[in-house]
Amino acid sequence: MQYAASEYAKLLQQADVEISMSETGDPTQNGYVERLWRTIKEEKVDLSDYQNFREAYQNIERFLNEVYMYKRIHSALGYQTPVEFENAWFNRTMCEIVN
Repeated sequence: MQYAASEYAKLLQQADVEISMSETGDPTQNGYVERLWRTIKEEKVDLSDYQNFREAYQNIERFLNEVYMYKRIHSALGYQTPVEFENAWFNRTMCEIVN
């Protein structure tokens, strides 16, 4: 409910952030995000014993930055890592602009 609140949506729009939720306004229907949360939970949270929130935050951040973005391939991205996919997109876009 809070993700569809008009004030929250207005803040996102002012920051040029695309709101990611289903047509019915249900953010839990976003399959890609739900898959990411599942991966984080299964591969970092459930397998670790954190002493405090800060330690959990740092370890999850490290996992996202070092493993998820650079090493883990994603079928939705044509079996590329997110960084490879983004670089390829950027290169295609720059070529289109130049040509």
